[in-house]
Amino acid sequence: MSKDNKIWLSPPHISENEKKYVDEAFEQNWIAPVGPHINRFEDELSKVSQGFDVAVLSSGTAAIHLALVLLGVKNDDCVICSSFTFSASVNPIIYLGASPIFIDSEKDTWNMDPFLLEQAIVNQININKKPKAIVLVHLYGYPSKIAEIISISKKYDIPLIEDAAEALGSKYKNQPLGTFGDIGIFSFNGNKIITTSSGGAILSKNKEFIKKAKFLATQAREDQPHYEHKEIGYNYRMSNVCAAIGLGQLEVLETRVVKRRYIHDFYKNKLSKIESIKFLNDINDFYSNRWLTTIVLEENSKINSEKIRLELQKNNIESRPLWKPMHLQPVFYTYQAFTNGVSEDLFHRGLCLPSGSNMSDQDLNRVVDIIKNLYES
Repeated sequence: MSKDNKIWLSPPHISENEKKYVDEAFEQNWIAPVGPHINRFEDELSKVSQGFDVAVLSSGTAAIHLALVLLGVKNDDCVICSSFTFSASVNPIIYLGASPIFIDSEKDTWNMDPFLLEQAIVNQININKKPKAIVLVHLYGYPSKIAEIISISKKYDIPLIEDAAEALGSKYKNQPLGTFGDIGIFSFNGNKIITTSSGGAILSKNKEFIKKAKFLATQAREDQPHYEHKEIGYNYRMSNVCAAIGLGQLEVLETRVVKRRYIHDFYKNKLSKIESIKFLNDINDFYSNRWLTTIVLEENSKINSEKIRLELQKNNIESRPLWKPMHLQPVFYTYQAFTNGVSEDLFHRGLCLPSGSNMSDQDLNRVVDIIKNLYES
């Protein structure tokens, strides 16, 4: 094992701003799931989301769960979902007793394939089982083919949930991701581009949705001096201390995006000379925060992605395979999937490189040199 400092895949990156807000929370004794920093964090998130109403929550998973509840998803319903994603995009569908229908990726962005999406919708309508919602993931911070997907969503009148957990700071035609669908969600988990240690947000231009989300997230407590409940609620509200961290983090969001994009370009400039290594290319009007830099190895590569991962691990560097598609996960194997082989192929040939915004050029060169040495040996 190398004695060099550990390089993590995407660790938290704290600035000097967060302590100021956390100290305020402690000084004012707002150590609770209510408090002024929550309201301020929601206001600031609204500003970066073109005025959408926002509720900050305990996780991005909670945000997806509430989004589905707000759209009326119930037992025996079906919900369309990206397959190439983390299981948190899917689990809330199961919480509600509904069935996910998985949609494979297209090659340009690795996100939901619009052709397969429409095929799945038509199939469900033909059996009188119209989907109640679409959960679209913007993978690794890269925008999906959002214009095509919105067109399909509207054509069949199916609400769209944008899972922008990895995509805060990403844009399509200069409009922030998370603001195209009926409901958007963010994640502030410790590995995201900004973090509140744990946390998430739900946002919508529909003010009633967010008002209802805040109500449900605070145990659905009625406005009474005693505890009165007419609906089942959830303990999903973000704490004031976490929101205080978020205020400081949000102030450096643009800086973090710039650095992640720099890291992507650094890897691409250094590694593209190896013909077997390919990167996800930029497309006009698509602006990615490049949350994680990913590579895919050609089938004729002299080494595979797992060999690179193990060699990096041996040198105290964390990397990770691309997501294993949900339709290949044992827990979801019984559910319907519309596939084309794209995400399965990416899973077998792809790798996420360390992309933390606190990486130095020296760190980046450590990663690059190890990969180059593998190909040169």
